[in-house]
Amino acid sequence: MVTVKLFGTLRIDSGVKELRLEAGSIRELVPLVCREIRRQRPDCAVGEKDFRACLAAVNGVRVSPRAKLRDGDVVSFFPAAAGG
Repeated sequence: MVTVKLFGTLRIDSGVKELRLEAGSIRELVPLVCREIRRQRPDCAVGEKDFRACLAAVNGVRVSPRAKLRDGDVVSFFPAAAGG
């Protein structure tokens, strides 16, 4: 099980600060996070597209979407602060 922490607009828009989910990679985790957000907040529009523009970190280290996850990891998602 991994702990997922949402920051910035992801947290504000979803109303979700933290989740605990089972996943083997970041790529596998994102749809699970979206599904859980929708389960908790059916009116929330946060989706996988929002996560594609995010920086992902595992245990405080930036990772790619292909990064593998292990039990006990903490995954943080940080959305872009400004467009460009």
